[in-house]
Amino acid sequence: MNMIRTIRGLSAIGLAALLAACAQVQTTQSGLVGVNRTQTMSTLVSEAELNQQAATEYRQILAQAKAKGALDTPAAQTQRVQAIARKLIAQAGVFRPDARNWAWEIHLLKSDEVNAWCMPGGKIAVYTGLLDKIQPTDAELAAVLGHEISHALREHAREQVSRQMAANVGLSILSAVTGNQAVADLGSSLTQVMFTLPNSRSNETEADRMGVELAARAGYDPRAAITLWQKMERAGGGGQPEILSTHPSSQSRIADLKQASEIVLPLYQGKKG
Repeated sequence: MNMIRTIRGLSAIGLAALLAACAQVQTTQSGLVGVNRTQTMSTLVSEAELNQQAATEYRQILAQAKAKGALDTPAAQTQRVQAIARKLIAQAGVFRPDARNWAWEIHLLKSDEVNAWCMPGGKIAVYTGLLDKIQPTDAELAAVLGHEISHALREHAREQVSRQMAANVGLSILSAVTGNQAVADLGSSLTQVMFTLPNSRSNETEADRMGVELAARAGYDPRAAITLWQKMERAGGGGQPEILSTHPSSQSRIADLKQASEIVLPLYQGKKG
């Protein structure tokens, strides 16, 4: 009975602390695609702190690639990736005006992995495996990059870290009661969020929708997102591209991409004309 009372007491304290440390925020404007979900962020992990950690990890990744002669090579592919990314970044202010002042970086990593990502604060990497194995058109590459940039604009990494912190409150309570430090140490880092843990369905849908709008505004056919993800699913035979391990795909996703693409198609057609 005393153990139950202790757990309840610690739970109440933990819940109160957790609620006090959370804030309801809207990281971006809704755009034509209507992304307007209110997000729960932990005030214990600030945007600035996460961006700083991301920048540190990014520098380490680049340094490792450079040491192996795998940074920004081949030059032609690097220039192509950077040119497309810059056009998309130029449109980011539609969703998030402050993103115009981010320290954006775009680099190509020589690797067989079919992958691309954008860390918090605008640190972008594209793997040569994506270009070589998927053979994306410029519009399809814009779909990939627009999707990854949108994850950063919406601060999905910070949102996932916040969820983990919420879960860790319960684990800390259990650890305090049982004395099991292994439970208390159970948690996730930015690296896990970026490269291991899958994104939620809502996060993926938001990045898909915002990505096609960024692409359309940048002058790329938004419908290319559909063919791109279809190519992704077909790649690798029995396996799957690395990017799909954290970016699950499905028929419902393709249907949603079609709908979002139709909404923003006039933006692309206007640029074309």
